[in-house]
Amino acid sequence: MLGATGTIGQATVRALLAQGHEVICLVRNPATAKTHLPAAAQLRQADVCSAQSLAADGLRGERFDALVSCMASRNGTPKDAWAIDHAAHVLALAAARSAGVQQVVLLSAICVQKPTLAFQNAKLAFEAALIESGLTYSIVRPTAFFKSLSGQVARVQRGKPFLIFGNGELTACKPISDADLGRFIADCLHDSTRHNRILPIGGPGPAMTPLQQGQMLFELLGQPPRFKRVPVGMMDVIIKGLSLAGAVLPPLAAKAELARIGRYYATESMLVLNPATGLYDADATPSVGSDTLRAHYAQMLRGEVKVERGEHAVF
Repeated sequence: MLGATGTIGQATVRALLAQGHEVICLVRNPATAKTHLPAAAQLRQADVCSAQSLAADGLRGERFDALVSCMASRNGTPKDAWAIDHAAHVLALAAARSAGVQQVVLLSAICVQKPTLAFQNAKLAFEAALIESGLTYSIVRPTAFFKSLSGQVARVQRGKPFLIFGNGELTACKPISDADLGRFIADCLHDSTRHNRILPIGGPGPAMTPLQQGQMLFELLGQPPRFKRVPVGMMDVIIKGLSLAGAVLPPLAAKAELARIGRYYATESMLVLNPATGLYDADATPSVGSDTLRAHYAQMLRGEVKVERGEHAVF
């Protein structure tokens, strides 16, 4: 198991253990990982960017049945994306094959359907390598996660408006919880209908726009909706400025890429893309699970859950 300490990785490990699998997690820091993962998960410290470490520290000459990866680059910048989303996965695939692995389940992203960013191209490059490997594969491309849609809960609780780009209806998604996605990933091991397939997936219920998400949040708080509209053009100005400055100061070039990632998520739906029409199709986006974003928001408002947000969050 790669990427076990991320929130989706943790949920996947729990689902795999619940199904009776023996799970070996390759992690950077076992002491830290131990605080996030069930005791039944076996932890081994290994450097995923080193073929030698993967073989000697991770696999240790043992035989394995499957590789499951929820590993992803931390911030999506070109250097990080190609190092982790592509190169580290290529090394892991080679090590896994040497260990007898016949099946791979990969967590990818639905946004790779329309690639304009470095991390999307890096993910697609490894998807192609996996498909060409001859191993049984399942490539899971989920829609938006609860955690990525939870960044405004605290600000709205503090009395601030909900921020939306444009009219709040530029994009839509079918939010999915970590637990539902983790179970789906684990089920790919034994569900033959998911083998040798690319699997776009969303959570239960109809697709939701940011405007609807905000309205739902205010409804749960018993307050009238208050929105602040952010022009997409403002992000374009920021990206252009950072890109120009990045030619002189490399750290600003990385910030420009982060701004491009933010703009992408603000303007592109996380749904299945119809290649014939170029339009996103909510009806063609499969739904699984039972956890709803509404219930998740309600739990956050009651203080029952906290969210670990990734670096790709727009707000």
